[in-house]
Amino acid sequence: MSNLESYPPVFRQLKASTPPQLAELNNNSNSMGDTTQASSSVDIPVVDLECLSLEKLGEVCKEWGIFRLVNHGIPPCLLSKLEEHVKGVLSLSFESKQALLTNPLSYFWGTPLLTPTGDALRGALNINWLEGINVPLCHLQQFESEDPRLHDFRHYLEEYGRHLSRIATTLFEVMVKNLNLGPKQSESSLDESTGFIRVYRYPSGSLADETWGMMEHTDSSVLSIVNQDQVGGLEFFKDNEWLLVNPISGTLVVNIGDMLQAISDDQYMSVKHRVRTNKQAERFSICYFVFPAKGSVIRSTKYKPFTYTDFQQQVQHDTKTLGYKVGLQRFKLNAAV
Repeated sequence: MSNLESYPPVFRQLKASTPPQLAELNNNSNSMGDTTQASSSVDIPVVDLECLSLEKLGEVCKEWGIFRLVNHGIPPCLLSKLEEHVKGVLSLSFESKQALLTNPLSYFWGTPLLTPTGDALRGALNINWLEGINVPLCHLQQFESEDPRLHDFRHYLEEYGRHLSRIATTLFEVMVKNLNLGPKQSESSLDESTGFIRVYRYPSGSLADETWGMMEHTDSSVLSIVNQDQVGGLEFFKDNEWLLVNPISGTLVVNIGDMLQAISDDQYMSVKHRVRTNKQAERFSICYFVFPAKGSVIRSTKYKPFTYTDFQQQVQHDTKTLGYKVGLQRFKLNAAV
């Protein structure tokens, strides 16, 4: 099978020429958003999970909202095996991925915005140059396949998910102390059962300057934890400029999400970021997201009381009607949207 056959049909066309729908999007002034090149790569702050400092972690979250995590305790052999299986599964033919990646997993492409059931949320203004697999960890044991590649894939995802849950909980417990959250609020603000993994593939190609792997956005999560390969392309916005996050093997990148920004009363800021595609090489990443407990109400002096479900429904509504995510601004007190 040629590599081209593993892509969604629209991407196969994009590889050869620019189809009418992309041309139309690129003529729309909003389609590419801010196309400014990252001014430079930057050494983001490093946090050591083995010796967490309350003061340093709080400072990093307030000043940067993104950091590199080292000594995270994930065995290197697990990381390499999972990365190998991610590449193998996403390199299957498009038709095979649609047939094999069934409930509770879901396969998606063209957008990172999904419904609660894992289906791609259509209505965005632009096509994102990506495809991926959505993995709700609490339901992963229900996934069954006679294909040995997917059996091993599930095994490595489960093991990786346990590590990421441990890491997120450990980090959040320190953040809670820094923010002086009460026990009741802290217990409901991060729920391990909400955690899910998304694996992404960003195709390479000559259209790298005309399409984004992932448009600029903020994550809706409490915390997001990214394992990116050596191709790079992750950029974040700080002090009115875009900065490139250098990939460093064996480390993870952690960023603050919208929910933690609200929980912290805007002390911690959700980081705007994006992914730039590469002309020469495909990019793969493995991302973990975790959210507040279902039904728990986020109370803040900056925002109206809301649940994550309220937020999710608003994001879906805005995406369908406006073509983009408005986010926390919808819930800001005394804010005009």
